[in-house]
Order: sequence, then structure tokens, then C-alpha cells
Amino acid sequence: MTSAALSKVMDTNPVVIRRMLAGIRDAGYVRSDKGHGGGWTLACEMSQLSLRDIYDALGRPTVFAVGHRKESPDCLVEQAVNASLTAALDEAEAVLLARFADVSLDQIASDVQKRLRARKTQQRRRQGTGGCGHV
Repeated sequence: MTSAALSKVMDTNPVVIRRMLAGIRDAGYVRSDKGHGGGWTLACEMSQLSLRDIYDALGRPTVFAVGHRKESPDCLVEQAVNASLTAALDEAEAVLLARFADVSLDQIASDVQKRLRARKTQQRRRQGTGGCGHV
């Protein structure tokens, strides 16, 4: 798919997609072809690519929005809060990253296909009831 097509699906700017995929390309998981018929393609089997692989390829971005504050490093309250959060955040991140490693792209693709089939079935049922939404 092209960056433009992916950006429409993901409701973002194509530049964001290109930046994100550049890191994934550098890790060897996708490749890009320029010109007519070009775009991004997977460079490996989806079953061999986990969410953890993608996370690592993206430079290991911050997992949680909540975290250590650094606005006032001399503030004793800030220091105490940061100290109390460290262990909990580290544990939560370890659990989440372990789960990332257990989820492959083919599992996600399979789930998307299942949801797509269910949506189509639901739409057909609605159409069969005159569009009122009742089955």
C-alpha cells in the first residue's frame, strides 16, 4: 500500500506514515518501492513478526502516558512520586512488552478479517429489515 492509502485508513498524514515505516524498514520488516505501482510491502511472513518487533523497530517509544515528571527535579514531592512510580511502571511495562511479543501480525490480520465478516453480516441483516436496524 502507498503511504497515502495507509494514511487514509489510519486517519493521519502520509508523512507520519512514512516516518513510522522508515524505522520498520530499517529493521528489515517492510520494504518500499517507488514509482507507479510502488508502496510499502511486508518483507517477512506476518507469523514471524510480533508487536514487540514493531515496537522495537519504532525506537521503543514511551509505553505509558503517565510517568515521571521532570519539571522540577529539585522538588521533593516530585522526587517521592517518581520513586514510588518507578517499580510499578517497570513491572507494568514488562508485562505489556511480554504480551507484545506474544501477538503476531497474522493474529491481528485474522482478527480484522473476522471482524470484517461480522460487520458485513450485520449490514446484510440490517438491509434485510428495511434498514431499521432491528433483526
